[in-house]
Amino acid sequence: MPTNRRRSSLFAIALIVLLVAAGGFGYWKSTRDRLPEGLYMGNGRLEATEVQIASKIPGRLAEVRVDEGDKVIKGQLLARMDTRTLEAQRAQAEAEVLRARENYAAAQANVQFRQSEQLLANQELKRAQTMFERGYASRQQIDQLQAKLDTSNAAVVSARAQVGAVGAAIGAAQAQVAQLTSEIDDSSLRAPLDGIIQLRLAEPGEVLAAGGRVLLLIDPNDRYMNLYLPTSVTGKLTVGDDARILLDALPLQPLPARISFVADKSQFTPKEVETRDERQKLVFRVKLRLTDVSAIPQAKSGMPGAGYVRTATVDWPANLQ
Repeated sequence: MPTNRRRSSLFAIALIVLLVAAGGFGYWKSTRDRLPEGLYMGNGRLEATEVQIASKIPGRLAEVRVDEGDKVIKGQLLARMDTRTLEAQRAQAEAEVLRARENYAAAQANVQFRQSEQLLANQELKRAQTMFERGYASRQQIDQLQAKLDTSNAAVVSARAQVGAVGAAIGAAQAQVAQLTSEIDDSSLRAPLDGIIQLRLAEPGEVLAAGGRVLLLIDPNDRYMNLYLPTSVTGKLTVGDDARILLDALPLQPLPARISFVADKSQFTPKEVETRDERQKLVFRVKLRLTDVSAIPQAKSGMPGAGYVRTATVDWPANLQ
């Protein structure tokens, strides 16, 4: 019996010591993690600017020249749509331009011919009028020649209208050629900026609708984190203020940042942030943009972490310097 009592006492003492140690550690950690006055934090994920590389017109994807993880430069050809149908249509439109130009030349020649007829009819009428005054021509001859001149005038007007119509046809055919050329150029999907291919969403041979996504490109030089902070904090923030980002995967490497955006309108916290209670609160979106992306290459888009902002002139804690 004494042995059992001694064991029970030792167990109780050990349990009390363990509880006291745990409580002390919890208190120490809470005081250590407590932010100083004027410093606030919010949870978020490191993000990067994303650009969807998509087809402008429907068609078959002919080739994809890059793969996931490839670094690309602005203007580099990434993928190409099948343009055989468009090229055939452009050739047909170019033939229409040539045909319309030939018709235009013929229409101009017709105008000159009708003007010659008009000039001849006018001269014949003048001679007949002179002879009529001298009594060598009848009124019937004058009327016939006047009708001939009126017909010639109408023919000139009609010929000139035909020239205008053919000219309009040339413009329409040239516009069709320009449109098809633009669509052929747009079928070559090029990088709009320097970046990294994040996702390859389509393969050669697939038929895509207009706007069909082919690649997802991210800009590694534009990384940021969105925070959602209450009015009491955002009302004291200014675009350009210093900030810090601390990722869960890199707790000992704070990332320098600046406030690049503060929303003018409040919103409910997005569903992927914080708890249900937090999501019921109206907050303002604040964007923190990294100032030196290349300093810590291990920082990747999608990593969760926390962003820190200051509403007063206070020094950054040691773990954020």
